[in-house]
Order: sequence, then structure tokens, then C-alpha cells
Amino acid sequence: MKGLIKILIVIVVVLILLGSIMVFTASGTYSFNKFNSLYYLFKSHLWKVFAAAFCFWLFAHIPYENYRKYSKNLLFLIIGVLIFTFLLAPKVKGAARWIDFGFFQFQPSEVAKVVLIIHLAFMIERFGDDIADFKNGFLYTLIWIGLVCGLVLIQPNVSTSIVIVFTSFAVLYVGGARLKHVFFTVGTVGGALAGIAMLLSHSRERVLDFVNSLMTGNAINKQVLQAQIALGSGGIFGIGIGHSRQSDLFLPEAYGDFIFSIVGEELGFLGSIILLFLYVSLFLVSLVIAKKSQDKFGQLIVFGLAFNILISAFINSAVVTGLLPTTGITLPFVSFGGTSIILFGISAGIIVNVARETVKTIDLKIAQT
Repeated sequence: MKGLIKILIVIVVVLILLGSIMVFTASGTYSFNKFNSLYYLFKSHLWKVFAAAFCFWLFAHIPYENYRKYSKNLLFLIIGVLIFTFLLAPKVKGAARWIDFGFFQFQPSEVAKVVLIIHLAFMIERFGDDIADFKNGFLYTLIWIGLVCGLVLIQPNVSTSIVIVFTSFAVLYVGGARLKHVFFTVGTVGGALAGIAMLLSHSRERVLDFVNSLMTGNAINKQVLQAQIALGSGGIFGIGIGHSRQSDLFLPEAYGDFIFSIVGEELGFLGSIILLFLYVSLFLVSLVIAKKSQDKFGQLIVFGLAFNILISAFINSAVVTGLLPTTGITLPFVSFGGTSIILFGISAGIIVNVARETVKTIDLKIAQT
């Protein structure tokens, strides 16, 4: 187990360091043109990296058992913050998703994902075998999922709502819920989300652009086209770090959600595959940690947080390559951002703590025998 902890820490550190390098190379031209400094956005990203690293360390040392007592209160709190965000936060590009503290923009939906995973793990452990019963167990979890997902959806933030739905039901299935209940509910919720997405102008436009690209063979939009050009121009080994041409204002905001294309351009197909392999490795290591955990609560927390990281990474890369409609899902630990990278750091820290507490429990049992 100690070896797994070291591997997990190395993977997270490599992802964060790679992300910092990519943000620097992808943001330089934009920073210079808008802020008259090559380093403006990089410095902004750097302090968030330090915050994420600190949170990673901090949550690796907070015993995860504490979350049992506070998960419901934390969920009530973040629901209140989501309501506040929707009602009072200023809209940016037509969406009320952020609370602006001046020096930092806080996105409550990112926190909601983590808190919901923790509370679902608590509920599943508490219900035990009743989680397989729709009325006496499964139904109660749907109330919380629906409430959080609905509040995120009306911001509007369809893509994050979809991640919440898939992650939540993955946790429920692993926790013992019946497959037919999961499929039925996901199908119903998925249909509702699709319907709502078509009612919202920004998401409807993205879906229709995606469908049109499938019919005509054209790129989904200019941003995806430039991202695909970046990926294609990288070849097998890439054109070298710092030599991206698409980040010279050809690809809008290349340092953000589309940073995977800069990875492909500068590090090539090989670098892109290695990056995706790191996410898969993080998930597999987390699965082993979950399996060795001494209680169901810890197992489900680890699985849920790791699954959230994995699905976010693959949705982001699928969007950049044109396999999915454009979304606002960031590339974990790599994309420029504040709340996102900090919450992923917290998630990784909690996974490490579950592993550390498991080691302590096993060592104690050995000492008692």
C-alpha cells in the first residue's frame, strides 16, 4: 500500500508540473497581447498550483472518517452556495457559475461534485443492503443527486451536470445498487438533460454544431478546428515544448479547456497518449487502494473521486478531438483554472488519506495478532 501511495503522489506531481509547463507555453502570447506580460496568466496559474499542492498535502492528513459526521452539513452548505450563485452572482457569458472574490473566482459546482460523492458514500454505507431496494434505499440518494444536479443545470452548466450524473450513478452501482435501477434512472435523467439542453440556446447550438459536423464531415466550430490542426501538426513526437503555433492566438484561450491540443502539438501523439495513460494509471492505482480499504465508506470515496478525475479527463480529450460536443470540462491538474485544480488536488489528497489510514489499520491488526 505504501508503494501505491508513492505512485499516486508521483502521478499527481507529474500532472501538475506538466500542466504548469503547458499553461506557460500556451498562454504567453495571449498574456503579452492582453496584459503586456508573457507571465501574467502563468503567475496567476502558479499560485493556484501552490494552493492545490497545499490542499493535496492537507487533505492527505485529515482522517477521512471525519467526513461521515459532516457530509450532510457540507452538502446543505454547498446547496445553499449554489442557490446564492444562481440568484445573486453576476453572469459571465450568460452563465451564473462563479462567485468573484476579486483575486479569485470560486466555482461552487466543482465543490458540489466532491461533497456529493462523499455523502453518497456515507448514505450507501448506512443503507447497507437496502441500497438495492428502490423505495427503501436507492430513492433517497436520488433526492440529493437531483437537487445538486438541478441547481448546477440552471446556472446553466449542462456539462458539469452530466459529469455529476454519471459519477453519482457509477458510485451507486459500485456500492450495490441494482443495475436495472441505475439504467432506468440514468436513461430518464439523461433524456431530461438532453431535453433541457435543447431548450438552452448555448447548449442547443453546441449540440446542433456537433450533429452537423457528423453529417457534413466539417469541424464542429473554429476552436475545435484549430485544436485538430494543433493535434495533427504535432505528429508522433511533437514540435517541441514552447514551439506551439496554434497558441499564437489561432486557438482561442488555448491554455484553458483546449490545452490538450497544445500537449498534442508540442509533445505529439506519444505525449498525448502518455498523458491519458497517467489518468488511467491514477484510476487503476485508486481502484487497488479502494479494494484494500477496510470499510465501504472509504472504498466508495476513493472510487468516486478517482472516477470523477478519469471521466473529466476523457470528456475533455474527446471534446478537443471532436468526438463530443464542446463543453466546459477542464483537463484535471493540467488546464488553467482555480477551483478546478484545487478541488482535484483535494480529491487526490483524500484518496491518499484513505490509503494512509488503511496502512495504519492493517499495521494495528498485525501488531494485535
